[in-house]
Amino acid sequence: MAHIENGRQSFDTMSIRTISSSRMDDESSLGSDSEINGFTSDRQTDKYGFIGGAQQTDGSAQDLPPQVLRQREVKWLDMLSHWDKWMIKRFNKVRLRCQKGIPPALRGRAWLYLSGGKVKKEQNHGKFQELDSQPGDPKWVDVIEKDLHRQFPFHEMFVSRGGHGQQDLFRVLKAYTLYRPEEGYCQAQAPIAAVLLMHMPAEDAFWGLVQICEKYLPGYYSPGLEAIQLDGEILFALLRRVSPLAYRHLEKHKIDPILYMTEWFMCAFSRTLPWASVLRVWDMFLCDGVKIIFRVGLVLLKCMLGTREKLKAYQGQYETMELLRAIEPRYMQEGFLVREILEVPVTARDVERENYTQLKRWKKNRGELNFKSPPRLHGARIIMLAEPPRRQDLQQNPTIILDVPEPAPQLKKGKEEKKSMKKRRSIKKSLPILNIPNPYSLPSDPPPPPASDPPAPPPVIIETPETLPQTVPETVPETVPENTVPETETDPLQHQEAPPTDVPPAKETPLQRSTQSLSSTDQDTYL
Repeated sequence: MAHIENGRQSFDTMSIRTISSSRMDDESSLGSDSEINGFTSDRQTDKYGFIGGAQQTDGSAQDLPPQVLRQREVKWLDMLSHWDKWMIKRFNKVRLRCQKGIPPALRGRAWLYLSGGKVKKEQNHGKFQELDSQPGDPKWVDVIEKDLHRQFPFHEMFVSRGGHGQQDLFRVLKAYTLYRPEEGYCQAQAPIAAVLLMHMPAEDAFWGLVQICEKYLPGYYSPGLEAIQLDGEILFALLRRVSPLAYRHLEKHKIDPILYMTEWFMCAFSRTLPWASVLRVWDMFLCDGVKIIFRVGLVLLKCMLGTREKLKAYQGQYETMELLRAIEPRYMQEGFLVREILEVPVTARDVERENYTQLKRWKKNRGELNFKSPPRLHGARIIMLAEPPRRQDLQQNPTIILDVPEPAPQLKKGKEEKKSMKKRRSIKKSLPILNIPNPYSLPSDPPPPPASDPPAPPPVIIETPETLPQTVPETVPETVPENTVPETETDPLQHQEAPPTDVPPAKETPLQRSTQSLSSTDQDTYL
């Protein structure tokens, strides 16, 4: 039955409902991790996969219109296809789109690219499979197995003991203990890995965890937790500038930052904020680095302890700690929180400057750090410039490959046809335009203008009397018959030059006689 454990309501494994196999078919959704563990279909799952708990959304938040979401997906697909160019030349645009929120369908892929996990994975091909095949250190394996059921117990991916979610989480955490045996395992790594597993496969989640532990939050999960204590002092110093009232109140009651900010920073607010706000914070965190985590902590402290009215109501250390453990939901709402984060005047340079000051003070009071962590890199662009990727490291591996016939011959044929058409057009343009007179022009049409420089006519061979056949008579009668057409009424079809006078006219043909008879004015009654 249900009982309370660690402030959360959990269900005994003996209350698992057994479902008869006769009532289950192939298309049924029964048998999922949530139902095997006792959560049946009467429980509603939100769009993030939460069945219950404090991080389940009530559905009141308004989603983006589908048209806007599709436009953002197209833009992100273009960025992921040319990632190196966008990161080097247009990183401010990448930052702006991360602040607006990464589309859910591409969030896992974008996180992997932003963190540098994609490059790390390609440069260490097969490393995760090698670590996954090893048994692991029994000391860390036992601790990891005890923590698996504590990670997001109300999410359908991790609700089942021994389900696929917990199995992948165990693989990722065990692989990290083998990858960094000097660090081992820290309980705060489990929520980080679980958030990554909700958006990507186990191998990608492993390399994302490696990048967060080594580049974004170095030293956070090392023995002694010295890095998180140092960042607590940095947060407290930055609070003095952002909210003097909250700073004086915490200093008055001697509330050390490690008491309230450890879970915030080590889990990257994944166990504190509503899930919609967690995703928006992670979008900006993986883009701009740890300064986003500092800004979120400063916003929450300012909102909860930044007014005199609230300080009057909480006049003690215990009351103040209870207040910071139960932050008002309105301050964690997605829209409000993102706006406040962007308005906090804290940059990466401010964080590094304060880090130098606090580190100097730490060495003066406590001596050298026992665990020297690698330098912290602020954001995706700095990580990429520190480890320049190869072109093949950023290529997206397709998951679905279709066999499409190559249209190369058709394209080549089309190009040849276009070239031949261009040649024909160029030949036509190069030819001169000849003014050919209309052979069927009317007598009323004006005569064509004479050509300024007409081309030289071809040579005309004139037949002389010597070249004429012998059958042609030597003498031609000088009289013209009466039925011939007068010279003033020449045939409009005859535009050629008159033959020379020394050439005798040819004999009349019957056709000529017929036209002459039709044009005669003496025979008007011809039918």
